[in-house]
Amino acid sequence: MNYFELTEDQLAAQSIARDFAQKRLAPGVIDRDKAMDFPDELVKEMGAAGLLGMMVDPVYEGGGMDSLSYALAIEEIAKVDASAAVIMSVNNSLVCYGIQKYGSEEQKQKYLKKLATGEYIGSFCLSEPEAGSDATHQKTVATLQGDYYIINGTKNWITNGQRSDIHLVMAQTHPEAGHKGINTFIVESKWPGVSIGAKEDKMGIRASDTTAIYYENVKVPLSNRIGEDGFGFRFALDTLDGGRIGIAAQAVGIAAGAYDIALQYSKERKTFGKRIFDHQAIAFKLAEMITEIDGARLLVHRAAWLKDQHEEYTTASALAKYAAAEMAMKQTTQAVQILGGYGYVREYQVERMMRDAKITQIYEGTSEIQQIVISRDLLKGHLYPSIS
Repeated sequence: MNYFELTEDQLAAQSIARDFAQKRLAPGVIDRDKAMDFPDELVKEMGAAGLLGMMVDPVYEGGGMDSLSYALAIEEIAKVDASAAVIMSVNNSLVCYGIQKYGSEEQKQKYLKKLATGEYIGSFCLSEPEAGSDATHQKTVATLQGDYYIINGTKNWITNGQRSDIHLVMAQTHPEAGHKGINTFIVESKWPGVSIGAKEDKMGIRASDTTAIYYENVKVPLSNRIGEDGFGFRFALDTLDGGRIGIAAQAVGIAAGAYDIALQYSKERKTFGKRIFDHQAIAFKLAEMITEIDGARLLVHRAAWLKDQHEEYTTASALAKYAAAEMAMKQTTQAVQILGGYGYVREYQVERMMRDAKITQIYEGTSEIQQIVISRDLLKGHLYPSIS
């Protein structure tokens, strides 16, 4: 197999996602964005199509696919509907991945199977009103009482907040130990003491739910703690490394979707007696767009490949996420510019894609956080040998 040649399984995953996006997600995507309408039935269909547990072992009803297949699928979904892509991303690369890698067999049997098939939807509850980029300062507390923990606190900006059945909740158990005293718990949304805030009225990804979640004296069995006591922060960091690959793929998909529309428009729209594509100013914009999209795509694929090879991929995922997010914001803006006035109205899609692109610079680690990760690793040689 050539270095850049995808396997049959990878191509199949890409094709399934592309077909679903074009046939099922594209109709109604503008209306869902406008109304902030969560695509409940479509998410169920995504589960039936195998898109919500792609990397889960078939033993637990998953697809058993690799990270690269997953990245290819996320890109195809995000080309059409970034909201559906983030629903898919959180369930796959944060919730399912975290439980599969670190959960007990009991937790996998009880929760992972239902998450992989879409019977359950998951959310990842790390951010708080005063703990966003600095997630070490968790105010949510989990107090051990016999065979149970009692959880109290508030989580913010939670994707799938109103629809999730399962929450992965990071909470402070040993304040004196700082971040080493944090644990992660599987919390069921219907348990007493769990309440969901109002849906946020967002700039972009409006068809995905984003809410605050409140925990008041929630009784969580000891058996629902993931890993050893104090493992929660390490769990969050490791899970986010993989999650950033999903969001980077989403960013590439958003930009690629905008590029496709801009390219087609440039071949149809005429000014001064010729297609606008035949004006060098537009042709060069499109050349720059595809160059930067493909460059970010290759970074995403490398990070996914490293993960699949069980190699160090923390810095690679940060590079991919940073490059893809910055690129997506820039190139969706270019797509709006190419369409001119048409680009500024809902019907032509690219204005939504520009709004959707912005969040990729913010969630699962802002661009500034990715720069911190990358700069810290420059001296460690995780990506390139030293030339000094």
